[in-house]
Amino acid sequence: MAVTTNDLRNGMTLDLPEGLFSVVEFQHVKPGKGGAFVRTKLKNVRTGAVVERTFRADERVEQAIVDKREMQYLYRDGADFVFMDSSSYDQMQVSPASLGSAANYLKEGDSAVLQVYGAEIVGVDLPAAVELAVAETEPGVQGDRVSGARKPATLQTGLVVQVPLFVNPGDRIKVDTRSGDYITRA
Repeated sequence: MAVTTNDLRNGMTLDLPEGLFSVVEFQHVKPGKGGAFVRTKLKNVRTGAVVERTFRADERVEQAIVDKREMQYLYRDGADFVFMDSSSYDQMQVSPASLGSAANYLKEGDSAVLQVYGAEIVGVDLPAAVELAVAETEPGVQGDRVSGARKPATLQTGLVVQVPLFVNPGDRIKVDTRSGDYITRA
């Protein structure tokens, strides 16, 4: 669907010749001399790279309609993740590459919003924090209570995060899905 650059909004997805881009921010500029233009900051949906690009005012760009579907993660099938659509109950196999870093935070039974463009998954919306169990970590040494001291812990999904010394194997912890940092014990 073609739209003009005057219709741009934050979060809108554009199908440009260079790829699929999400509008991070935009600014209409009307200089004293010359024509008006739109300065934008665009994020590549597939790679995450942010680029700045300037368009003429009223320039036509192709808007990509990205379908957001709530899906539940069921199980792993080989390397692929199997999801079920929460409304139609259709199952879909998704490669780990399509999920990106979101694969580190998904455990069986979790829900996520998959962003689908055509037949391709272009993004995953996760909650801000998820609860995961600690699969293994070294035991904290008694008396070793240096403030802010951390140790690596491997979680049930295989993700390794830095946790405080008092966290033990089997504990459930909250992890920030945007940064991958430990938040608190659950």
